[in-house]
Amino acid sequence: MGIKVAKFGGSSLADENQFKKVKDIINADPDRRYIVPSAPGKRFSEDIKITDMLYRCYDLAKRGEKFDEEFALIEKRYNDIISALSLTLSLEDDFAEIKSAMRAKVGRDYAASRGEYLNGKILAEYLGYAFIDAAEVIFFDENGRYAADHTDYVLSERLKNVERAVIPGFYGVSANDTIKTFSRGGSDITGAIVAKAARADLYENWTDVSGFLCADPRIVNNPRPIGIITYRELRELSYMGATVLHEDAIFPVKSAGIPINIRNTNKPEDCGTMIVASVSTIPGDEENSNVITGIAGKKNFSVISLEKDRMNEEVGFGRRVLEVLERHNVCFEHLPSGIDTMSVVVNDLAIAEDKSELIADLFEETNADSIDVESGIALVAVAGHGMKNMRGTAAKIFGALAEANINIRMIDQGSSELNIIIGVNNDDFEESIRTIYAAFEN
Repeated sequence: MGIKVAKFGGSSLADENQFKKVKDIINADPDRRYIVPSAPGKRFSEDIKITDMLYRCYDLAKRGEKFDEEFALIEKRYNDIISALSLTLSLEDDFAEIKSAMRAKVGRDYAASRGEYLNGKILAEYLGYAFIDAAEVIFFDENGRYAADHTDYVLSERLKNVERAVIPGFYGVSANDTIKTFSRGGSDITGAIVAKAARADLYENWTDVSGFLCADPRIVNNPRPIGIITYRELRELSYMGATVLHEDAIFPVKSAGIPINIRNTNKPEDCGTMIVASVSTIPGDEENSNVITGIAGKKNFSVISLEKDRMNEEVGFGRRVLEVLERHNVCFEHLPSGIDTMSVVVNDLAIAEDKSELIADLFEETNADSIDVESGIALVAVAGHGMKNMRGTAAKIFGALAEANINIRMIDQGSSELNIIIGVNNDDFEESIRTIYAAFEN
């Protein structure tokens, strides 16, 4: 028997009908032994996620205001699921404990985590699986950082003695024994952590879409689905705005060599997207024949361009530039450069308040001949494992954009040749993505 870890998102567990779908999926494969649930999500577009309802209750409690009516809606959501599934489980003691803790102002992390905690108890009862509280097996250090080694040891030892279990996502426990959560969407991370600890053969991430698409469907009409993608490609596309999977969920399974399969709870027959360490291009293999894997991007960047004669002969020039950015608490995104020029791409908001002071400091530290700042730049990333061995990929991208009369403001390509990043005006962002997609997919 193999081991699969299956994480189900909030939309997958929003109501009793979704619970039934999830049980059918789990029972269809005996290798699905460890399950990681999110809190109930939206049942319809105007609905409110349980996590947001819990935040609302805690904010009221923190201000000393009553929250009984708001919390009663949370109780009803869970009790409706329990009743519809004909379970004998009672969460009344849990509800009372949560309300008491909120009145004691134990923290927003605790309040938010109870959505997953309660949903995990229901799912474990419904499946007949053991319930393992994430606070017993997932740890954060005194600085609030995830304690990977300690967690892996404790959790792996625990799972050795449990054949099948539900471990709620999104939270763990800090060094001072208080509940600590990951960022929103953190159940993806929990799933990856459990997969690594269980030494799983596969980590399944079940959501409401059938995997990744080559481009944003809000920009490109009916984009091609991605059947297989590497960790590195996913990292590039997630960073540039593709949001099916929390990008931090990549690292635990990547280090263990465990593939991820993104699946659709509402269409379990779809194969979804497989995320793997590497892909071998096989002649005649249609699945792997695409030159590009995906296109993604983000708007609102600024490009700070420094020019100075013989810059390339000046030791420490780049270091001084980055030190100035550090003093102003500005992170850089990219560093395209030439012999006598250096450009730094930063987020518009990062320099909005003290742009003049930053430029003045850069002049003082570098004695640059000129420094220009161009704002309102959008970055478009074209990623694909097939790009490295395919001649003319960059020319095809640039040619298509030129024919569409789109001005390229910046070009940056990493040494791995895995992706090409193009800077365009914000107003040209959507059309740039459509143009590049058409050049390769039509």
